Amino acid sequence: MTRCCATARPTRRSPGPNSPRRRGPYSPRGRPRSAGSAPRRPPMRWPNSRNRPRATGPDTAPGTGRRLLGLLRPHRPRVAVLLVLGIAGVALSALGPKLLGQATDLIFAGVAGRQLPAGTTRQEALARLHAEGHDTLARVFSTVDVVPGRGIDFGGVGRLLLITLALYLAASLCTLLQGRLAATVVQRVIFELRERVEAKLARLPLSYFDRHPAGEVLSRVTNDVDNLQQILQQTLGQLIILVFSILSMLVLMVVISPLLALVMLASVPVSALLAAWIARRAQPRYAEQWAATGSLSAHVEEMYGGHALVKGFGRRELAERGFDEHNDAVFAAGVKAQFASGAIEPAMTFVAALGYIAVAVVGALRVLSGALSLGDVQAFILYSRQFSQPIVEVASIAGRLQSGVASAERVFALLDADEQRPDPRAPVRPARVRGRVEFARVSFRYSPGTPLIEDLSLTVAPGSTVAIVGPTGAGKTTVGNLLMRFYEPTGGRILLDGTDTALMTREEVRAQFGLVLQDAWLFGGTIAENIAYGRPGATREEIVAAARATCVDRFVRTLPDGYDTVLDDEGSNASAGERQLITVARAFLTDPAILVLDEATSAVDTRTEVLIQRALGSLRAGRTSFVIAHRLSTIRDADVIVVMESGGIAEQGTHSELLDNGGTYARLYAALKEPAAGAAHSAGRPDTL
Repeated sequence: MTRCCATARPTRRSPGPNSPRRRGPYSPRGRPRSAGSAPRRPPMRWPNSRNRPRATGPDTAPGTGRRLLGLLRPHRPRVAVLLVLGIAGVALSALGPKLLGQATDLIFAGVAGRQLPAGTTRQEALARLHAEGHDTLARVFSTVDVVPGRGIDFGGVGRLLLITLALYLAASLCTLLQGRLAATVVQRVIFELRERVEAKLARLPLSYFDRHPAGEVLSRVTNDVDNLQQILQQTLGQLIILVFSILSMLVLMVVISPLLALVMLASVPVSALLAAWIARRAQPRYAEQWAATGSLSAHVEEMYGGHALVKGFGRRELAERGFDEHNDAVFAAGVKAQFASGAIEPAMTFVAALGYIAVAVVGALRVLSGALSLGDVQAFILYSRQFSQPIVEVASIAGRLQSGVASAERVFALLDADEQRPDPRAPVRPARVRGRVEFARVSFRYSPGTPLIEDLSLTVAPGSTVAIVGPTGAGKTTVGNLLMRFYEPTGGRILLDGTDTALMTREEVRAQFGLVLQDAWLFGGTIAENIAYGRPGATREEIVAAARATCVDRFVRTLPDGYDTVLDDEGSNASAGERQLITVARAFLTDPAILVLDEATSAVDTRTEVLIQRALGSLRAGRTSFVIAHRLSTIRDADVIVVMESGGIAEQGTHSELLDNGGTYARLYAALKEPAAGAAHSAGRPDTL
């Protein structure tokens, strides 16, 4: 064997509720570290500190907007139908004011006709008014089809109102169908986005979760995706209707009076510049809000995960103070974001009101001059309102979209994160898995420039038990992580029965291993389901056989529901020893060729340890086993004890051989026998290396 040297990792702090730990595929709380779980980290520094999450700026918004539109590309047929329904609804509703203007002209013509003498023509009546000096009245009457002596044509007015009602009903139906289709499109887009996020999490390396708190990741997956869904739901169909409304109203206003249309359009550049100016300042505020929300989620998840330690060490007030500061940051960012976004609508409404005043004044002058009828001015004012109101709403939507863009940036940042190296296209596997493992000059580092393992070489014969011991930070757990390809070596190879594991798929590699961890993770379900977790198709007989072989059956039989007893989340209604025994039975049922036992008995009492050791003895029979432990009772009978120090193998041999050598292992063992060592470790166990 080759003895190697390595640069020691920086000294680690003692684990606490806020302490980071590199524990491979599981977290300090005992839950397997999957896509949604990460090591606990110290809480991010609170507001106004340098470590506060950085918010993205508005320069990234255009690219994010294009990516959001790209999510709609697979749904182009539905989007096309949305456009057709939107155009139809807007066109139908746009005809309403014109018809109402015609109805107003009919009423006005009837009122004017009653004031003119019957038996004369329209031209004669208007000429008489001019002759009598009523020039303004004559010009106003000339804008409508006045029949002297005839009153209001109620039949014509009724027909116009019925047609208008039918048009508005048809427009409402189109809008209803569009809303239904828009909801379907948005839900489908978010459904696919969630699937992409879930698939991405499965492809991310564990180093990503080492760098990002679990609460922060969960906030991106839940809060940001939900916010994006809400924003799209509120804006997609509505935005289409508003854009077509603006265009159609503009065309109709130009048809009625180009001069009035020009007056109304004069306010548009002012509105656009004002909305853009406010929206540009709202987007960074929303980015800060969602970044602060992610930080708050990380803090809450961290404090909840270690709530027992927080209370045990009397740090509840500190945790509450941290929560208050995170919450204050969310509050402050939220107020700024909502104020900036909410300022758009009143500002736009003010500008639109100025436009209304100008249109009313110029329109009245045009009526008095005889250039427009009263009905045309009425229709134009209605159109101008339907023109300016959508602009105000579009600006308001633009403000709300900044929140969606901020969330989308966070989701896309997750989707763009570097993935783990893909499995080989043509994977290989050993012809027969016997359990021979070889580390060939393996090197590894969690971060560049900080070596952890350097030039590690070790050969393990099939069926042998290898105990790995050493001080904290020596790389013991990392060896197990490298074995199961939770991390990839930065140098060298790991061979399984002569086959480089890098040439195998991760699924194939992990199928050969059984894993029993220090923190026993159980999910909400029955005991039988938890035992069969690694082998879903196992029969009840196979589950019971595995339980009997690992001392689980003896306590399960005492439960009222036996194997159908439902465990709550994380199995908190079972003792620590019972949970650990269930995890041993789970590994036994998978019938692995190689076992990795990482501190499997360190957190239980002596009597429970005897049961677990007996269960582990059955589990290790005929299998290659890697035992990572500090307890002498766990490692004393190993075939080979490997002592790691500073990322390399300091020495290896049997228990008696290492004691005779008088090296690192002998010094550790001797320290346990010294009374002073017992006093120094009075809070621990007397047989712990």
